[in-house]
Amino acid sequence: MATDMAPASTLKTVIRVTSGNFLEMFDFFLFGFYATYISRTFFPTGNEAASLMLTLMTFGAGFLMRPLGAIFLGAYVDRVGRRMGLIVTLTIMACGTILIAFVPGYATIGFSAPMLVLLGRLLQGFSAGVELGGVSVYLSEMATPGNKGFYVAWQSGSQQVAIMVAAIIGYLLNQALSPEAIGAWGWRIPFFIGCMIIPFLFYIRRTLEETEEFARRVHRPTVPQIFASVAQNWRIVLIGMMLVVMTTVSFYTITVYTPTFGKTVLQLSDTESLLVTFCVGLSNFIILPLAGALSDRIGRRPVLLAFSALTALTTYPVLAWLVGNASFGNMLMALLWLSFLYAGYNGAMVVALTEIVPASVRTSGFSLAYALATALFGGFTPAVSTWLILETGNKAAPGMWMAFAGAMGLAATLIAYYHPTAAMDRSRVVPAINLAGSR
Repeated sequence: MATDMAPASTLKTVIRVTSGNFLEMFDFFLFGFYATYISRTFFPTGNEAASLMLTLMTFGAGFLMRPLGAIFLGAYVDRVGRRMGLIVTLTIMACGTILIAFVPGYATIGFSAPMLVLLGRLLQGFSAGVELGGVSVYLSEMATPGNKGFYVAWQSGSQQVAIMVAAIIGYLLNQALSPEAIGAWGWRIPFFIGCMIIPFLFYIRRTLEETEEFARRVHRPTVPQIFASVAQNWRIVLIGMMLVVMTTVSFYTITVYTPTFGKTVLQLSDTESLLVTFCVGLSNFIILPLAGALSDRIGRRPVLLAFSALTALTTYPVLAWLVGNASFGNMLMALLWLSFLYAGYNGAMVVALTEIVPASVRTSGFSLAYALATALFGGFTPAVSTWLILETGNKAAPGMWMAFAGAMGLAATLIAYYHPTAAMDRSRVVPAINLAGSR
């Protein structure tokens, strides 16, 4: 694929490659927003808090499959190609989506119901383990010189579109159906809509071309060679995982967990929580490419340092203020600030990660770092946040979790860009870290 494509052609390519990201986040957000209804349908324990925890743990369980998806599907993409890999990940993701949408409730098929929902989440997690990495690598390899940050930011930008679309559908459902109808069957409608768009996503993604950078390669490493290279470069995978913790924890805090937080903690209505979430998605969509473009101009390092430090210092005070002054307007202001922190950091972080991973294992290395961060930290953010509130009695406790993630991102940035063996290249964006442990 040429890097000097016309703007219209470039836009079409970005839409094609990010389509799977849209489906992934569309379903993830729906699972988080309708968690209370899903808990009553599939996990009826008689205790609402326990049912909600089981639902959120099921949501988080899908993330445990991400490292496996990153390793096996990532090696497949690095071996076979970016285009075919993205088609395979979309196929697996679609299977999980269809399963969750059509599984009957516990009252109908008993214990099989939660088990099938869990299977659907595991399939989604396995696919998502490499989907994000595959999309990010594709965008970085098709980007025009000096604009990688701007292009790669649209990977996360597509997720924000999914959040806004899901929020709009949820808002319309709340206007059209009673709470009882939504709880009984209406919550499934957005999942059905997700199933209906799957054929269209397949159609537009199958027209993707292979990236020129991958097509030019003379040597295509075997899967064992890819595994060996990833293991040899474990340092960069670890640093990458630490960088991603800030992104994944803050993202799931301000999107998937926000509706639950608004309803169960702040006692706001579904409509108010959806409006806040829509505004967060719109804010992310605007800030992400701007932050990516800024990192193209001034370098990744200053952007990462500034936003990770702000996150570590301000998230808990902001949420503590919100809990003490709960209202729709205050929740909107607080979440827009957290959105600014997330999008500013993520706009630089994703492209930075594509740059510090060796090209021969770029998809698998990137995906493994991202998957580990999501599996160990970010994916369980809704469950951890709920647990922190229950254990401490402090409704602002989720702010501690996000502040910890900010501190992790700050530490990772300092290690990556100030390590004794690291030196910035001429573009001021790629740290020349000693990946394999020897010069």
